[in-house]
Amino acid sequence: MASAVVFGYHDVGVRCLGALLDAGVNVPLVITHGDDPHERIWFASVAALARAKGIETVLDPEPAALLERLRAVAPDFIFSFYYRRMLPPEVLAQAKRGAYNMHGSLLPKYRGRAPVNWAVLHGEAQTGATLHEMVAKPDAGRIVDQASVPIGPDDTAAEVFARVTEAAETVMRRSIGALLAGKARLRQNELAKGSYFGGRRPEDGRIDWMKSARDIHNLVRAVAPPYPGAFCDRLMVYRTQMAEVNAPGRKPGPYRERGEWFALCGDGKVLRLLEVQEKQ
Repeated sequence: MASAVVFGYHDVGVRCLGALLDAGVNVPLVITHGDDPHERIWFASVAALARAKGIETVLDPEPAALLERLRAVAPDFIFSFYYRRMLPPEVLAQAKRGAYNMHGSLLPKYRGRAPVNWAVLHGEAQTGATLHEMVAKPDAGRIVDQASVPIGPDDTAAEVFARVTEAAETVMRRSIGALLAGKARLRQNELAKGSYFGGRRPEDGRIDWMKSARDIHNLVRAVAPPYPGAFCDRLMVYRTQMAEVNAPGRKPGPYRERGEWFALCGDGKVLRLLEVQEKQ
C-alpha cells in the first residue's frame, strides 16, 4: 500500500485528503495549521478530519522537527492541499515517488497566493484547480491534471471557491490511480503564459471611485464576505450591480436616492449598491 504525508488546510484540504483515504492510500501523518483567532473561520477543518480518522496530526511544526518526522515516516508521496506555506526542497526530497500540490487556478495562470480572489478581481470567465509537481519555485512544476469551472459576472469569490473545491476533488479522484500506478502523464507548466500574484490584505479592499464601474464591481465580489469586504470612508460594500441609471452633476462616489444606495464611478457609469453597511 502506498503511503503519503499530507500538508493541508481549508475545504480543499479536507476534500482531497478524503479522496486519498477513499483510494486506499495510507496516510500516517497530516501537517496542518492552527486556526488564526483573528481570522474568520468559515471552512472545514483538516485537523478534525485527520483526528477522526486516527491519523497523527501536527500543527505548524518547527522545520527541524518536521524533517526528522518525515525521515522516520519515509512516505512514497507528499501532497499539499491548500497548505499556506511553501515546502522547501529538503522536505520535498523526502517523498520517494513525488511531491504534488493542488492549486486553485488553471496553471500557469494565477500562480501564487489567493488565486480565486485574483481571478474574480480581473473579471475572468473561468478558473479551476490544477494538480502539479512541487518544485523549488511556487506553482511551477509539471501539471498532472486540471479541471475548469465557470465564473459568472456577478459571482463572488466564495461562490467560485466552492466550485474550485469541487474541481479539486474531481482532479484528485481521477488522478490518484495513475499516480499510484506510476502511469501519470505529466505536461510542462508553460510559465510564460501566466503570472505570479502575491497575497491580499484587508486594506486592499479600499474602493477607488475613479475606477470603472466594472473594475469596482469586480473588486467588491472578489473580497465579499466571508472575505474582509470592499470599503470606502463611509461604507462597507458587500454586493453591487451594474445600474442603467444616470447621475449628472455628481462627483464619483456613493450617494443615496429614494432610499437606495448608488455610486457614480470614474467611467461615468453607476453601480447600485445592493448590500452596504454604514460605518459608525
